[in-house]
Amino acid sequence: MATDYYEILGVDRKASAEEIKKAFRRVARETHPDAHPEDPTAEARFKQAAEAYEVLSDPQRRQRYDRGDTIDLSDLFAGMGGLDDLLRSVFGDSGLFGSRPYRPPRGRDVLVRAEVSLEEAAFGTETTVEYTSLIGCDNCDGTGASPGTIPVTCPDCGGGGQVRMAQRSVFGTMMSVTTCPTCQGEGSLITDPCPECSGSGARPNKMTVNVEVPAGVSDGTRLRLTGRGESAGRVGQAGDLFVEVTVTPDPRFERRDNDLVHRLSIGVPEATLGAHIEVPTIDGVDESLEIPSGTQPGSVFTLSGRGMPQLGRRNRGDMHVVVEVEIPEVVTDEEAELIRRWAELRGKSVPRSETKR
Repeated sequence: MATDYYEILGVDRKASAEEIKKAFRRVARETHPDAHPEDPTAEARFKQAAEAYEVLSDPQRRQRYDRGDTIDLSDLFAGMGGLDDLLRSVFGDSGLFGSRPYRPPRGRDVLVRAEVSLEEAAFGTETTVEYTSLIGCDNCDGTGASPGTIPVTCPDCGGGGQVRMAQRSVFGTMMSVTTCPTCQGEGSLITDPCPECSGSGARPNKMTVNVEVPAGVSDGTRLRLTGRGESAGRVGQAGDLFVEVTVTPDPRFERRDNDLVHRLSIGVPEATLGAHIEVPTIDGVDESLEIPSGTQPGSVFTLSGRGMPQLGRRNRGDMHVVVEVEIPEVVTDEEAELIRRWAELRGKSVPRSETKR
C-alpha cells in the first residue's frame, strides 16, 4: 500500500466511522492552507487527509482499500463538487472553521444599586430602583417601521438572514454560508423608519422597578431580573437588570458571614458580681443575658439562632456577645476610698493619689 490513510488521520485500523470523522475534523483544521498560508506543505497534507477520509468513510471503499485495491479519486478535487460536498457532510453549512449562524443582538445589561439596612437584609424587603434604559418604542410597537407600514423581506436572503457565497481557494471554487450583508442577518429591511426611534425599535425612558430583596442577602449581592435591561430594538431579546445590594452598617452589630457580633460594655461590679442584662437582637426584641460572677473582659456568650438567615434557606447563624469591661476614668473620693478598702481586703496595696473629678 503506497499511502497509509489510517496513519494520515492518526487512527487505528479498527477505528469506527465516528472516530474517523472526528479525526478528519481535527486534521482538516490543522492542515487547511487558508489557515496556514505560511506552510508550503499544508495544501498537500490537506489533500491527503481529504483523500483518506473519502476512502475510509465509505464502507465499500474502505473494504477495497484494506484488500489493497486501487481507489480512483480523480473527481474529488474537480471544481466545487466533490470536495465541497465532502466538507459540508463533515462540518455542515457552518463551514470548516465553525462560522456561527446569525444570532439576533441582545440588549445591554443594566446595573443599579439599592441600599438596605442590616435588619432589612436579615428578613427581606421590597425596594424601588430607578434608572434610564432603552425600551421598546411605543410609536411603532418596537418594529422600527413607521406606523402603517411593516418591514419588508430582504430580497437577497429571502428572509433567512444568510446567503451562500462562492469563494476561490487552492482547490477551486467552494461554497460557504455567511450572514446576509444586505440585512445584516435580520431577514428584513425597514424602508420607512419610525420617526420616534429612527428605525431602531427602541428609545430611552426612565424606569421604576420594584425589587424583592430576599432574606439573608449580604453586601455586594447581585440580584438578576431577566429581561428588565435595555431593549435590543426590533430584533433580539432585552438584556437583564442587575441590582447590587448595599447593606448599611448597624452600630449594634458586626456581621461575620451569617453570624452577628454584639459588643456589650459592662462595669466592674457587674463583671465581678454577675448580672442579668438586656441585649439587642436583629429581630428587634431585646433578650436577657445572664452575666455570671467573675466574667472576664473578652468573654463570649453565644445566642444560638439569633444571627442572620442563610440566603435561600431557613437556617440562621448565631449572635455572639463579646463582653467589654468598662473602667471608669473619673471617680469620687468616696468611690476611691471604697476601691482601696476592697483592694486591702484582697491583699492588694493601692497608693494614695489625687483622684480625677
